[in-house]
Amino acid sequence: MNANANFFHLHLVSDSTGETLTTVARAAAAQYSGFTPVQHVHPLVRTDRQLDKTLAELEAAPGIVLYTIVTKELSIRLERFCEEQGLPCISVLAPVFEVFGRYLNVDQSYRAGAQHDMDAGYFRRIEALNYTMAHDDGQKPEDLDAADVVLIGISRTSKTPTAIYMANRGVKTANVPVVQGIALPPPLFVAMKPLIVGLVASPERIAHVRQNRILALGVKSFDTSYVDRQSIAQELTHMRRICSDQGWPLIDVTRRSIEETAAAVLALQRDRK
Repeated sequence: MNANANFFHLHLVSDSTGETLTTVARAAAAQYSGFTPVQHVHPLVRTDRQLDKTLAELEAAPGIVLYTIVTKELSIRLERFCEEQGLPCISVLAPVFEVFGRYLNVDQSYRAGAQHDMDAGYFRRIEALNYTMAHDDGQKPEDLDAADVVLIGISRTSKTPTAIYMANRGVKTANVPVVQGIALPPPLFVAMKPLIVGLVASPERIAHVRQNRILALGVKSFDTSYVDRQSIAQELTHMRRICSDQGWPLIDVTRRSIEETAAAVLALQRDRK
């Protein structure tokens, strides 16, 4: 690869959805800020014909190859091809499988897509997602006590994306907006089951996100206090006071990604249990 180039091809070859590879690739690429990966995702590669198509794309756009293929014959073909082409090729899960096999003293099943079985965990995630979507932005407050987690916060504190992310991990998550002058739903104050967490951010970040939102929607006329930093600071003070009075924990999402915010919420939930 040209050392002066600021991009490189990154091929993610999977016999399943490719979600695992995408996560690993994102984490690795983030450590090399001077370079931008051009990702080529090749999911559901389970037959020779499907692999043939992938190999043709590798030849057309050579680069780093990460793969999660459990079928020996296909993985051997892929590695041999990459060796012939002089391409780096890494089985992301192979070291993990080796450790599991040695520790458990059992053979690997070599079953493609086993992590996506429609088992009890799968249906728990679907149930959580259905609940979360039905209880977005303060909807159906009467059954908040059925939630595992309730997120509260002023506008643009990432309540909805965080809730959806957590739902995909089987956590039934509702979110309730905090608006000055509008009372929070009474069921929120008597809910015993869920962990209730307040999300806050700096006035600067919230103002920036709100301004971008307005621009994206093409709104020409709006209440300027919505993006005014002083007004936002007052909203945040109101929000913090509510959480302090109720003993609800706060998480500052100013410099957190959705994933990091969710991890912090789940850590609070574990401590509570």
